[in-house]
Amino acid sequence: MKYEASTPEEYIQQLPTERQGPIRKLRSVITENLPKGFEECMNYGMIGYVVPHSKYPDGYHCNPKNPLPFMSIASQKNSIVVYNSGIYANKELFNWFVEEYPKHSTRKLDMGKSCIRFKSTNEIPYELIGDLCTKMTVDEWITTYETILKKK
Repeated sequence: MKYEASTPEEYIQQLPTERQGPIRKLRSVITENLPKGFEECMNYGMIGYVVPHSKYPDGYHCNPKNPLPFMSIASQKNSIVVYNSGIYANKELFNWFVEEYPKHSTRKLDMGKSCIRFKSTNEIPYELIGDLCTKMTVDEWITTYETILKKK
């Protein structure tokens, strides 16, 4: 589902009531655990956590006017989704997450390249998402992005 919002709070207020609490909690976990330098904003219609242009003036290669994305959270039709570009770009981080996930949830991991889908809002592993946030600094993300993802 696409929500038209200019702030994270506005986005959350548009969600169905049963989704607002889990999204608020995810937002809190992420902002409490992401290393300094990432900024929260609305990005691609989701609550995003990005490397601002003040830190990385080149921006995102797909559209340099946009800051470099790192994480996002979204409420979609059938799930709440956490996007983390680090698990897409760094195989060790991906493997760590896949190995840790069963220690935090009894549900089968539903994961794409950079997205982690949670169909049950009662089984979001907030502590694990918090740990994931701490695994990559802004400078490490920029280096990884430039080395692996950025089209030269």
